[in-house]
Amino acid sequence: MEEKIERIERFLSVCDELVTGSYLAADVKISEALKGVAGSRELTNLFAAVTDGYDYPAAKRAFLRTPAERGAGRVVAYLPAERQDILAFVFCLFVELDAGTLRLNEFLLHYFYVDGSYTASYSVFAERMIRPFRDIVKECFPECGKRGQIALKRKKQEDALARFAAALPVERNRVMSRELREEEAANADLIFGELSAATGRRDMIEVRALLAGYRYFLRYIGGEGAESAAFFALAAEL
Repeated sequence: MEEKIERIERFLSVCDELVTGSYLAADVKISEALKGVAGSRELTNLFAAVTDGYDYPAAKRAFLRTPAERGAGRVVAYLPAERQDILAFVFCLFVELDAGTLRLNEFLLHYFYVDGSYTASYSVFAERMIRPFRDIVKECFPECGKRGQIALKRKKQEDALARFAAALPVERNRVMSRELREEEAANADLIFGELSAATGRRDMIEVRALLAGYRYFLRYIGGEGAESAAFFALAAEL
């Protein structure tokens, strides 16, 4: 789950760079964005769905106007009204630009002309087309937003806590099965009782403090080994 989100976030990060970056880096970033789609099943599925049956040539005729249709205006490129059509249109545009069948510099001056400047024309293109495209993709994956990340982090912590709670009695049985002196057994029982209670309260500060003491206790009784290492590895995830 985490790896899937990271791939989508990398794609969105490239889109951010396309929106705020320069014309000079745009070709490379468009190619990087498409590679990001290819490397994510979720993104591949999204764009496969919106482009299924999509008539891109007809969309180009409708939203990219010819010089004769320009009139007094300089910017003659528009986005479709429907959100899924925006995704399909800009994605197909990226594919065409990346393939080289449509050259970015010619595209910019033809449809987003601003004083003959590639940089200024690209800024208009990025704001009018790439930004809405990026925002819609972001809305398709709310788990990649701040709120989604907080929820994911909380779930990860809860899962780690559940694994640690399940490991506590196993580790206790391992230690108590050793030949301990009465005082050592009483101390072990006290430590595990407090660890269990603190885990139940989700008091991570107390859990960590108790674990620090437990580590020294294990060294004292010579109880360190592969099992205790695995136990502390679980504790490290809390």
